[in-house]
Amino acid sequence: MFTGLIQAIGTIKKNNLGVIVDGCRPFSPLKLGDSVSVDGVCLTVSELMNDSFTANISEETLKRTNLEEKSQRNGFVNLEPALRLSDRLGGHIVSGHIDGLGEVVSIENLKNSWNLRVSWDDLNFGRYMCDKASISLNGISLTIAEIYVDGCEFSVAVIPHTWSNTCLQFLTIGEKVNLEVDLMAKYAEKLLKVNNNETISKQSQVISSKWLNENGWN
Repeated sequence: MFTGLIQAIGTIKKNNLGVIVDGCRPFSPLKLGDSVSVDGVCLTVSELMNDSFTANISEETLKRTNLEEKSQRNGFVNLEPALRLSDRLGGHIVSGHIDGLGEVVSIENLKNSWNLRVSWDDLNFGRYMCDKASISLNGISLTIAEIYVDGCEFSVAVIPHTWSNTCLQFLTIGEKVNLEVDLMAKYAEKLLKVNNNETISKQSQVISSKWLNENGWN
């Protein structure tokens, strides 16, 4: 788990077994098996090399995220080590499991912030978007400022500190970004589906002595 508060900007490049991520000095030392959020993607450290680490990466991850494209050009990535139980949760709960890609529609430099507008590649994720909800964009915990087209497009307001200390400063219009919706929204949807499903509801039973005996508990 992560918080969406970026601790370093690094770079990513391909190797024979996966990718090499450089720039981990601010939160070193790492150890084998540690989890690191790389542009919002949870990767596992498989080999350590000074301030870099190697991570294996599956075809599913390459298909669903921007890491394939970034690793081919030694691109910049946002880095965050896994959350410890003693850490403050300054952002929101981020799993590191990307839901899908978005595309940067516009970047507006305002007086006190940047307004970033993004559209989902998969429009089905629009149902999770709501005003002032949390979203992880390239691993950064951000708040949705406005939604458009039933959530298929949305905007976030980015303060100068976040802009200058993350890879957002390098974004260009048309670039793909990794998006993860708030976990709470997906769990709420799942629970509502279960409660509305008559078949599942009929299967729920009161646990009694008779029920335990019938199911092998003596």
